[in-house]
Amino acid sequence: MKRFPGYVDSDQVQVVMWKIAEGYPDGWKDFVELAKATGASFLTMDAWTLQREELDDLVERLRNAHYTNDDDIEESRWLRAYLSRTGFIQLGWAYQGSVFVYEVSTDWYDRYQRLVELAEDFGSIAID
Repeated sequence: MKRFPGYVDSDQVQVVMWKIAEGYPDGWKDFVELAKATGASFLTMDAWTLQREELDDLVERLRNAHYTNDDDIEESRWLRAYLSRTGFIQLGWAYQGSVFVYEVSTDWYDRYQRLVELAEDFGSIAID
């Protein structure tokens, strides 16, 4: 089986999400074995790692955004402890017109995403 570096966008294709069992971190192995059993010749794989530039940009956007509070800015600074670490992984394979996807993320990645959405939402609101 080969690995194809790519991200499956669930807004663009029909996706079946793998339900992750709580407390079973090796579920991805079952996912890969199922792909092999269906005869999948490759898996898509995508990973996201926190880069300093992205975090610095987020901190700056939160500082300049309307309606953010000091806790959000402090939380974004707290994320510096995770620089160069992987926070998100996605595996996928196609079968009979659907793409089966396994996604897992860390708690800090989820917090990062929440702050990114906050910066996008409040950063574009103009005050009259």
